[in-house]
Amino acid sequence: MKKFLLLGAFAFLGGLAQAQEGFRLGGHVGAPLGDASDAASVTLGIDAAYMWNITKGLDIGAATGYSHFFGKDNVEDFGFIPLAVSGKYTFNKLPLFVGLDLGAAISTRDYINSGLYVAPRVGYQLNRKTELYLGFQNIGSRYKHRGPGPGPYWHGDDRFSFGAVNFGANFFLK
Repeated sequence: MKKFLLLGAFAFLGGLAQAQEGFRLGGHVGAPLGDASDAASVTLGIDAAYMWNITKGLDIGAATGYSHFFGKDNVEDFGFIPLAVSGKYTFNKLPLFVGLDLGAAISTRDYINSGLYVAPRVGYQLNRKTELYLGFQNIGSRYKHRGPGPGPYWHGDDRFSFGAVNFGANFFLK
């Protein structure tokens, strides 16, 4: 009888630990930072990931999406498609979490190179299927040449930081 109770308890707790496993879809809106703020006024994006529960509170997965930077001052819009490993740690008995996406971001414009993608975030778990977060995303890249527009925003062949502070929401699908 003890073995059955113990087995039942493990099955129940294992089911709770798997609550965040599966598809995560969401969106974000943000304010461009760094070199991106010179040429963009706002950013909007969509996010998608598949997460696996590794241990209680820790989920790891693969993430992608699209972040669109809306150009200003006659600068053409530009965007990035991240391909990243995603990690999330949920604190025990608190509806708070921290997360990090790390990988590469593919530029949607010829005049901006693809680059390293880093996106840390902190958030609040509303329920098992919804979370809100405040995050920072940064793409370390090179600017190839001037691109369209009346004047150059980025000079030389240096590295540039295309970043944003984002507010977002994610929804978990089973």
